Amino acid sequence: MIILLLISTLTDYFCARKMADSAYNKTRKFYLAISIFTNLGLLLAFKYLHFFISNLDNLITFFGADSILSMEKVGYSFNNILLPVGISFYTFQTMGYSIQVYRGEIRPERHFGKFALYVAFFPQLVAGPIERASRLLPQLKSNVNLDLNDVREGIFYIAWGLLLKIVVADRLGIYVDEAFRSPEDYPGPPLILAHWFFGFQVYYDFAAYTAIAIGASKTLGVDLIQNFNRPFFSTSAESFWKRWHISLMQWLRDFLYRPLVKGIKFSRLSAVLIVFFITGLWHGANWTFVVWGLLNGLLLVLEVATKNIRERVRIRLGISKKIKSYIGYCFIFSYIMFTLIFFRSPSLSHALIYIKNIFTINGLQIDILENPLELFLCFTFIFLVQIIHFFNGNSRVHELVLSKRFPLRWAIYISYIFIIVLFGLNRQDTFIYFQF
Repeated sequence: MIILLLISTLTDYFCARKMADSAYNKTRKFYLAISIFTNLGLLLAFKYLHFFISNLDNLITFFGADSILSMEKVGYSFNNILLPVGISFYTFQTMGYSIQVYRGEIRPERHFGKFALYVAFFPQLVAGPIERASRLLPQLKSNVNLDLNDVREGIFYIAWGLLLKIVVADRLGIYVDEAFRSPEDYPGPPLILAHWFFGFQVYYDFAAYTAIAIGASKTLGVDLIQNFNRPFFSTSAESFWKRWHISLMQWLRDFLYRPLVKGIKFSRLSAVLIVFFITGLWHGANWTFVVWGLLNGLLLVLEVATKNIRERVRIRLGISKKIKSYIGYCFIFSYIMFTLIFFRSPSLSHALIYIKNIFTINGLQIDILENPLELFLCFTFIFLVQIIHFFNGNSRVHELVLSKRFPLRWAIYISYIFIIVLFGLNRQDTFIYFQF
């Protein structure tokens, strides 16, 4: 599948140079269209073709016509199309580059090798963060001197990512997998806990990959954008989506939302729903992701539309801004966790069964693994990581250790290794965002 990466790289390198060399707007638009259609075409063919055709086939069958996609008729199963690793990330990265060149925000890179390095920079190739050419290319082109402080910081972030992945996220995944495997077998409390655990699992899993990518890049003298900023401490939907998968949301804001509002003249609220529809679909070719995206988009629309009304009600009821923040935090946390039921479920029917059984209360037993120690470790690690993120955020975790004096710093290093060796799981689970 590396040929797809090469096609995307060659297309955008060529189109960007043609756009920069042409003084005619029509010519520049023509090459921009080639770039966009090529990248979206790759995504459509290798990620969404089966989804769209199977839904079309279901629609045709619903109206009484014969299936057009049976193996006997087409001689091929669209399920055989493999999803190329990282395609959602590098196609967006190269498209963003072409759009920035078209807008005149950056000059095209004339050196093909350096541009190819920007597209295929290995730490962030398969799961981001989605870097802008204006930020990453100058770093890749500059001379880099070995900086031991950068190397030390980078190694720490790699270790931090490993801890988040194999000690915390994979441990939470054991409970989550069991609950989501057969939700009809469990009453409310275990299912409530499981979808909360999944929220932390997907966060720590993706934050782990980002930390490892940032750390590996740091050892090479390259700074990547932080992809998270304490999202589960948000008090509003708008705040959450500024803190979660930052590089993707900034990409959608600049290259989809603003053109919809300023160019096509969509209303802001309509554009938000379109953006979140695309956000859901970007995560996977399944209606569960679409519903997840639209539920989050709907909340953001309602939040913006009712902002003044809610503020007047708060003042009339005498609710302080501090209490309002607490209420907002609890609501956003609960709502985001609820929508993630659709994100994790393999189908809409499975998600609805899960939601139905959440409201079936039959006792307070939550230890479905019958392993109190594992449950205790799950709660403990969530608490510790959230405390660290609360005080230092995702971008300053290293300061907790590297700022300490020599004896204490090395005591932390040894303890850290001990924790990974003792509590790390050898499940060999791939990163969740590799499937996107």
